[in-house]
Amino acid sequence: MLKAINKLGAGARMLTSVGTSSLPVVIIGGLLYAAFFVKAESETGTLKARPLERRDAFYGVVAPGGSILWAAGSYGKIVRSEDGGKTWGVQGSPVVTHLQSIAAWDARRAVAVGNRGLVVVTDDAGKTWKEVKAPRSEVANKLLQVRAYPDGVAWAVGELGAVLKTADYGATWERVLPEKDQAWNDVFFVGQSGWLVGEFGQIQRTTDGGQSWTPVASPVKSSLMSVHFRDGQNGVAVGLAGTVLLSGDGGASWKEVPPLTREHLNCVIWGGSGWVAVGDKGIRVTAGEDGREWKAGRISDKDLSWRTQIVQTADDFVLAGANLAVLHQDELRILGRD
Repeated sequence: MLKAINKLGAGARMLTSVGTSSLPVVIIGGLLYAAFFVKAESETGTLKARPLERRDAFYGVVAPGGSILWAAGSYGKIVRSEDGGKTWGVQGSPVVTHLQSIAAWDARRAVAVGNRGLVVVTDDAGKTWKEVKAPRSEVANKLLQVRAYPDGVAWAVGELGAVLKTADYGATWERVLPEKDQAWNDVFFVGQSGWLVGEFGQIQRTTDGGQSWTPVASPVKSSLMSVHFRDGQNGVAVGLAGTVLLSGDGGASWKEVPPLTREHLNCVIWGGSGWVAVGDKGIRVTAGEDGREWKAGRISDKDLSWRTQIVQTADDFVLAGANLAVLHQDELRILGRD
């Protein structure tokens, strides 16, 4: 009898041991089943990315008129404001590659260009953007600047001597100049007159709407980053190490302005009553209409952000670069930091 009880006890202990040891297998099997066959229900009310975030860099900004603003930048991000920069909305971009510049023909039609020769366009105020084909090189293809002009014309420039033109609001593009081992950083037109500036101080001009281009002697060897003319005769080009060049004969000749800074200048515009250029570490240089006297200073003592572009609206200046910012009566407000 005692042996029978002992056997029974041993059997119970064995069953208990087997049952206990099988628990991990059951648990693991349940987890695997859940992983492969159980679908989680979609969550409602998920957080959306803010239109302007601290991590964003915006390399280009454009003000096509009224209170409309567009900006484009890192990882293909495109944002738009309908109220002069007070509020912004993110637009659906078909690319995740950095966009270097954006231009607009009007409040509905715009084009942006960037790394890898990307070109994206919209004709419905940015509700939809689509990528279009553009001529590419087998070596390098970053497009650095795009500018839009009347009747659907736009010009884009970039690496390996890229000079591209469209005449149908960005639907198709053609290469205007052959490839060369040098980048063009900016292009600007006033009527039929146009100018190219780029690496190694190189400058070219056209007087027939871009059908032919002529090299122009440059007084510098440093790269020129931006060019702007206030009319067909008077223009300014700026570049690395604080370079400022001045022309009063339609770009046929240029003279260097005595340098006021060693910071790189990335963009220059005619502000209606004077010249304004911006660049690295919050630098700003300004001059009057004749461009003879230039002054250098900081956009704001509280901000040393690098700037790639400045555009003018009816009341303010808007700056792109390390962030988007509005400059109103010398007060700088960085957007997305509220």
